[in-house]
Parts: sequence; C-alpha cells; structure tokens
Amino acid sequence: MKVNVNPAKGMRDFLPAEKEIRDYVENVIVSTYKQTGFELIETPVIENIENLVGSDGGENLKLIFKILKRGEKLDDFLSMTENDLADLGLRYDLTVPLSRFYCNNKAKLPSVFKALQVGNVFRAERAQKGRYRSFKQCDIDIIGDKSSVAEIELITTTSKALAALNVDKFSIRINDRRILKGVILFCGFSDEEFDNVCIIVDKLDKIGMSGIEQELIAKEYKEDNVKKLIEALNEINKTGTKCLSEYGVEAEVIENIDYIINSVKELSEGKYKIKFDFTLVRGMGYYTGTIFEIEYEGLGYSIGGGGRYDKMIGKFIGEDIPAVGFSIGFERLVNQLIEENFKVPNLQKIVLLFDNENKYVDVLNKANELRAKGYTVSVYEKAKKLGKQLSQFEGYGYMGYAVYESENTEIKEFNK
Repeated sequence: MKVNVNPAKGMRDFLPAEKEIRDYVENVIVSTYKQTGFELIETPVIENIENLVGSDGGENLKLIFKILKRGEKLDDFLSMTENDLADLGLRYDLTVPLSRFYCNNKAKLPSVFKALQVGNVFRAERAQKGRYRSFKQCDIDIIGDKSSVAEIELITTTSKALAALNVDKFSIRINDRRILKGVILFCGFSDEEFDNVCIIVDKLDKIGMSGIEQELIAKEYKEDNVKKLIEALNEINKTGTKCLSEYGVEAEVIENIDYIINSVKELSEGKYKIKFDFTLVRGMGYYTGTIFEIEYEGLGYSIGGGGRYDKMIGKFIGEDIPAVGFSIGFERLVNQLIEENFKVPNLQKIVLLFDNENKYVDVLNKANELRAKGYTVSVYEKAKKLGKQLSQFEGYGYMGYAVYESENTEIKEFNK
C-alpha cells in the first residue's frame, strides 16, 4: 500500500534554507525582547479543555483541537456527549496559557511581570495558502501594570525587533474597545448587537462605507441607528479622536489613546507611523481596552497584533489583574521576508571538500581550524562532477567552498 508522505493537512515541513531563516528571525526577535527586559518562559502546548473553551477567544473557540480522554475514562463512550469526550486541548494562542501560568506562579513573580513566549499554537483552520493549523507566535506581555506606559513599551519594543530585521515598511494601527463600544451604543445599538456590528465595521477597508451600510441594513438593524453610525464613521475618519466626546466616549479613554499615540510618535523618530483607526476591531472577545495591529505596506493583512485583556486572569483567580500583550505574526513575517529574498546576514557557511586519498582525520582537523575562525563548515567528499556539486551547495545557501589542502586550503566564495 502506498504511504502518504505529505505532512498532515495544514502542517508543514521546513527545508534547511527556510529553517535557517526562521531560526535567525526568531533569535533576533528573542534577543531584542530580552535586551528590553522581557523574560523568557515556556508553557505546555496542551491545556485543560475548560481553560480553552472558557477564554472568550472569539471564533477561535470553534477551532480548538480537542484531545480524547483515554483508557477507562472512555468506557461509557456511546452515552457521552462531545463535551464529555475531551478533557484536554491544544492551545490556540499563547495568551490563555500565559494567564494560567501567571496564576499558578504569581507568588514567585514580580508585581509587574514582563513575559516573553515563543511557541507553536494550533487551530483547526480550513487548510489553504497562508492559513496553517500549526504556526509559531512570538509574544510579549506585561502583567500587573494598568497604566498606558505598558502599551507604549510593547509597541516600541515590537518595533525595535522589526527594525533589527531591517523591516521598515510598517505602521501601527491602534483603537480601543471602549471607544468602539461607546460610539456604537451611542448610535442606538444594544449591548447584544455590539459584537456583530463590530464584525461589519471591521470590513471597511474591504467593502467601503456603502458596503457597511448595506450589510447593516441587510441584517435588519434599525435604519436610524445605521444612519447615525455611518455619520459617526465619516466624521471619525476625518477628525480622528477629536470628535469622540460627541459620541459619548469618556474623556479619560480619549486622553489615554492620544497619550499612547503621541508618545510612540516621539519615540519612533519618524521610522514608522502610528495612527488611530476606529474600524480596527480584532476578533478576540477577551480584549477590554486598547487594541493594535502592525500593518505591512502592500499586504492585505497584518503581521502582528495585540491588546489589553484586564479580565482574563480574574477568571482563574477571581481577582482582576491588568494585562496587555503584543504578538508578532511569525509565519506571515517570515513568508514576506522570504518573498523579498531575505538572506541571513554574515552567514559564514562553507563546505570543505576532500578527495578519497586524503586522510580523514587531517580533513576534520582542517575543518575545526576553519570553525575556530568563525566559519560554519560542512565536510563532504568531492564528487566527480564538481560543478554540479558546487551548484547544489550554492542553492542550499552556502556562501563558498574550499578543497582540502594540507597547507593552504583556500576559501572561494560562490558570488565572486
């Protein structure tokens, strides 16, 4: 029987050249975050199912990979419901595990904890290009700080990580769930209608203002409320945060988002932009305040995002703890860098070739000499068709090669 050697649907294999780029990007991000004072932690990929399904994760709750109970727990299998069958699940993001981690280790952590996590998460997405069922996230979070300096630090630190990768074609979009709610309720919509109205407002860049109006009417919302919301959207688009007080948004909320935007603008030194965007929604139901995304020039999607989730930790311990996080969309970022022919800088990776009559111990000693000089050295026997062999190594990402000589082993670069 023929065996299917493809990865499971929605999963991927990585060849050495791509893995090299992925590792480099991850190392740069982690190093930047550590340098800025964030501390690396690790959480399991498996969580108790009740923590995942009770997390206000929006549409992601429908995409959880659930793990069947085992052994005797399944003896009464036929009479069990879906909820009875699973007791564990694969994490769909890193925020829920971090919240549980913080509650479990609170006594050992500082009052304001700056966490760094990198790891794979899992969602039962419909497999297609750009959508994976397993993908890596790089998160930084600040727990225990209710002030807006936490948002400023997250945004500027994430921007530093992108700058360290020479990514400069990005801007930050920022909004606040309290602004969204204040304006939408002011226009006459109810609390129960809020989430669905947000989903439609989020489509502005795709369907335009007339498309939003038509979709709201098609959902049979009151015409007066729809008219008020469209008027509000048009005015907010023109004036930004200046008109928000006219729509019932509290002065403190407006001052807070203005302070974040102005502070980040000053710190950015013009290297990237930050802008208020009322139509930014983000899908997670656990966000309680500011929300933000990284917009990459020319792409139709973000390469990172986050926000404040001041109520999630309280679900575990019954005490609200302020928290805010920012996640780089690692897969989207790496895919874009590869699309732009990104090369790992200063990669001194060479191949040392030897003949069959050479003494192998001497060849390895020569390789170690080169390694001591900072080269990454792979040792291979020289092929009869040397040109073809060298072309292959150049395609694998090697910068050059050397043919073993006892005295003068000369390194030759492929691009010279």
